[in-house]
Amino acid sequence: MSKKKHDFVTFADMSREKILYMIEMAQEFERHPNRELLKGKVVATLFYEPSTRTRLSFETAANRLGARVIGFSDAKASSVSKGETLKDTILMVSNYADVIAMRHYIEGAAQYASEIAPIPIINAGDGAHQHPSQCMLDLYTIYQTQGTLENLNIYLVGDLKYGRTVHSLIMAMRHFSPTFHFIAPKELAMPNEYKLYCKEQGIKYQEHTSFTEKVIADADIIYMTRVQKERFSDLMEYERVKNVYILRRDMLKNTKPNMKILHPLPRVNEIAYDVDEDPHAYYIQQAQNGLYAREAIICDVLGITLEDIKNDTTIIE
Repeated sequence: MSKKKHDFVTFADMSREKILYMIEMAQEFERHPNRELLKGKVVATLFYEPSTRTRLSFETAANRLGARVIGFSDAKASSVSKGETLKDTILMVSNYADVIAMRHYIEGAAQYASEIAPIPIINAGDGAHQHPSQCMLDLYTIYQTQGTLENLNIYLVGDLKYGRTVHSLIMAMRHFSPTFHFIAPKELAMPNEYKLYCKEQGIKYQEHTSFTEKVIADADIIYMTRVQKERFSDLMEYERVKNVYILRRDMLKNTKPNMKILHPLPRVNEIAYDVDEDPHAYYIQQAQNGLYAREAIICDVLGITLEDIKNDTTIIE
């Protein structure tokens, strides 16, 4: 009997123990990111949608672990432009690689790929649905800055309708008794399915339409998001909501000392540049954590355990 294939597609069924295990794995990679654990392995990155941080951090993670990288960053430069189906692309690339990290514009594409691929699939973002590898680095960053994931006040701001990063974060945090504050214009409010999910899981949440110094005073984490132009069919609607919520430095006067500002990036203008100098700003370090989280994810799906990493003798200083 062959061992069951292990994918990383969603946080929907990930246990609390597994999340804490993955955080511990990422900590090991932060201590020593350069190793040869994946020497001889090939990682394929298939990006049907544009990406900077996610693609580069997956490819850097593979390179720093000694693997080789193949793939495409633009579907137009692949046989997709000739009409090749997702199924055929996945099956074909599975002949060449040991694991596939893929981003796709259709919700559920990664789940579908995981059902047909003989090798592990890592979801690097599917439409407005899920972004579990970003979620893993978000959880790692929250743990790193707060010393815990328990009982935190997490404020999600901006595009909560299409923002796949916030959808994944809600699912993952269900194990840790958070209180969420959803701050969005009504056009971009948190979808009902996620509010229903919160109710089913006993997750406390409040909704706000105003974004003021007073509203955010009790935050442990302020998670800003970009209003995503590419998800709007009506550009006039985009113009109307794109600058509704801008975090300015003068709004941070009464925030808690432990509060950190996160953002999955890229930012457009939702965080003023003077915030960058504020000690609460943490989004650049958060992006760096993407490397350690994705090293952990690649190793995990390939069957490399935390024990293997702790006993690893291939560390390159």
